[in-house]
Amino acid sequence: MVPESNSGTIFLFVLLSFFYYCDVYIYHQKLMTLKKKVHTYYLQLVNDKIGLLELVLADLKESGTNETKSTAGDKHETALAMLQIEQANTRTQLQAAYSQRNILGKINPAASASIVVKGSLIKTNVGLLFLSVALGKAMIDDRAVIALSPQSPLGGQLMGLGVGNIAVVNNNSYVIESIE
Repeated sequence: MVPESNSGTIFLFVLLSFFYYCDVYIYHQKLMTLKKKVHTYYLQLVNDKIGLLELVLADLKESGTNETKSTAGDKHETALAMLQIEQANTRTQLQAAYSQRNILGKINPAASASIVVKGSLIKTNVGLLFLSVALGKAMIDDRAVIALSPQSPLGGQLMGLGVGNIAVVNNNSYVIESIE
């Protein structure tokens, strides 16, 4: 047991340690580059999607187990077939999400290049583009960012270009202002 005279000192030490680590965390968040924030956001988005799909698949498996206990004839066969189709579709979506996570996991957000490569955060005259996987638009630090794949028409046009170069897709010009 801690003597009462030391308990106040220990509490104060713990409290100060807590504030110190909170301050360090906030400082780290401020230092985190926009590219790192974008990468982290999309990686979390994909991880959340994987978690949700895994839950759906588990629920479908449980429904299939419960359905096999039913003895309603043709109705039973139809319901079981529909569950199997739903499981197959969910497995396909899950594999796509695993592939997206694998691609994002290979991107080093600290790396930079003078030309557009996979993992580049590209500032254009139209907006910010994150060349990784096609995950759509997000608001990060009050900025709109669009994650697109290198296989997309715009992504393919941007690959290998540098600052000042222009990519034209569907009569829209994208002037590269900076690459992170």
